[in-house]
Amino acid sequence: MQSPLKYAVFGAGSWATAIVKMLCENLDEVGWYMRSVYTKEHLLKEQHNPNYLSSVEFHLEQLKLSNDINETATYADVLIFVIPSAFIFSELKKLNVDISNKIVVSAVKGIIPETGLLVGEHFHETYHIPFENIAVIAGPCHAEEVALERLSYLTISCADADKARAIAKNLSSDYIKTKISDDIIGVEYAVMLKNIYAIAAGIAHGLGYGDNFQSVLMSNSIREMKRFIKKMHRMKRNINNSAYLGDLLVTGYSTFSRNRMFGNMIGKGYTVKSAMMEMNMVAEGYYATKSAQLLNEKNLKKTQLPIINAVYAILYENKNPKKIFKKLTEKLD
Repeated sequence: MQSPLKYAVFGAGSWATAIVKMLCENLDEVGWYMRSVYTKEHLLKEQHNPNYLSSVEFHLEQLKLSNDINETATYADVLIFVIPSAFIFSELKKLNVDISNKIVVSAVKGIIPETGLLVGEHFHETYHIPFENIAVIAGPCHAEEVALERLSYLTISCADADKARAIAKNLSSDYIKTKISDDIIGVEYAVMLKNIYAIAAGIAHGLGYGDNFQSVLMSNSIREMKRFIKKMHRMKRNINNSAYLGDLLVTGYSTFSRNRMFGNMIGKGYTVKSAMMEMNMVAEGYYATKSAQLLNEKNLKKTQLPIINAVYAILYENKNPKKIFKKLTEKLD
């Protein structure tokens, strides 16, 4: 009889902590790699992450904690990466074990800046993971609501439906509903783009725009997302499904959204640096904005992306948010 696959999570932020919690509902043991020795020692002593979702208590006998990425990669068959896109390249540089026969799952919300590749593409090209062994986790699902065990939904995308179903089963519970998809690339782009649009929603709120404008902004965002993804990867997909529209809406509207919070601070007059320092959390959309803009200039020259262009002008060209959004309002319908 074949032994059940071993799972491990790489990262120690709120989303990584939430995924470990989900897996612990179904598995006897879960590997967990974290860079911080302090975080590991605190977990061993206090049974919770000191920095994120500290209300979630873990049973230590279920966790195989490590500060050694190679130890955790060797231990597990299914490797779930939840390291922010800005830092994953440097963390992966520490890998010196062969992972080509592993199943790699991306819960990273962005493109790898150093390569300009989606996370799945990077693992395929650099670590020779077959595409049928690569999966993506998408929402709509905030880590904070997982901690509270509020009903949430996940989409697991993989070219191999059996693998997608197996991963989905191990993430499911009374409060986590899952579905599967074969649109790996489209879902991974959607996960990246929704954070940019959430920053836009936050900037609008910070500038004093109301709910009426926010609804127009979100309506235009999903259409812009559709144009972007269709240009990058043409296949039949329903952009109104929860992995695309649902994830966009929760990230754009929720008070738990760090990208919306970041944008709100920018709209209120914070600089990028001061907003990041005060949040003390990574706003993935900041890095995603630059990646999307570069992809736009390189591959999508004839595609209209006014919202992404506006956010890029504010974050990277130091343009005045009030003036940029005034111009943006003339381009939305």
